[in-house]
Amino acid sequence: MTTLNAERTAAAHQRERTAKSSVGLGLRMRRHWQLYAMLALPLIWLAVFAYWPMYGVIIAFKDYNVVSGIWGSPWVGLKHFERFVESYQFWRLIRNTVFLHVYELLATFPLPIILALCLNTVRRKWFSRSAQLITYAPHFISTVVVVGLLVVLTNPNTGVANQLLGLFGLGPVDFMGDSGLFRHLYVWSGAWQTMGFSAIIYLAALTSVPPELHEAAIVDGASRLRRIWHIDLPAIVPVAVILLILNIGSILSVGFEKVLLMQNNLNLDVAEVIDTYVYKIGLASAVPQFSYATAIGLFRSVIGLVLLVLANTFARRFAKSSLW
Repeated sequence: MTTLNAERTAAAHQRERTAKSSVGLGLRMRRHWQLYAMLALPLIWLAVFAYWPMYGVIIAFKDYNVVSGIWGSPWVGLKHFERFVESYQFWRLIRNTVFLHVYELLATFPLPIILALCLNTVRRKWFSRSAQLITYAPHFISTVVVVGLLVVLTNPNTGVANQLLGLFGLGPVDFMGDSGLFRHLYVWSGAWQTMGFSAIIYLAALTSVPPELHEAAIVDGASRLRRIWHIDLPAIVPVAVILLILNIGSILSVGFEKVLLMQNNLNLDVAEVIDTYVYKIGLASAVPQFSYATAIGLFRSVIGLVLLVLANTFARRFAKSSLW
């Protein structure tokens, strides 16, 4: 009897708290309706342009044609997924995409951290600001312009790179046509373009480090490297972990625009990735295969979601930091 009364009392309290919460939310919305009105605009945009178009993934499970429309096209289930997995292109696309993304991650992920730590320790402000300006500027150059610079600089006949090689009796080398050099050009030109801007996040995290920690470390005789290792680096680890999780989640997505611009018939064996393949068969082919391209894109997204969840789980368990 006592247990039953306790359960009834707990249920009554829960209903009372729920009612109060509802009243409190309504009161807050009436008092601060301007803020909720401002919040409604991005939510509406998100619903209309991000969530509503997601119904189009149904195309991946149909033999879509423009005349019949999405709902009028015949249902084929997993036909297009099976076709992609069983195609001769599957492992080549997966290998090229994963290798290029992992290479880019290993090469470019530590560089903004190192740059941010170096800029944070520079004593002369004029030098620090000049270095920031020089390293940030490439981020604002269009990808098309960057690829154009690569083409001009590596031209076998007139490029600066081949002229320098000629001084040592080497070359000429067709950098853009050599499949063995494609990944290096892609990754390191990307590192030059994005390193400075990516360092902003870490510099912002370093501003939260109390100056008293460095002062106490200096009094204790800690060197600059010791202070970086024991004070600055731990401060940016949570941010670095979150960015690493996001990068792992997008392992099957690379810079589509840049890869497409750098592709040619000579380097296509390593330059063809999932994104460019989807573009070619879905939009650029004489007979667009919308359902097949959508199925490949959905396959990539699902794998990315699984990797994101796994990376977040491991980070939460081992690094004590995660997205959720």
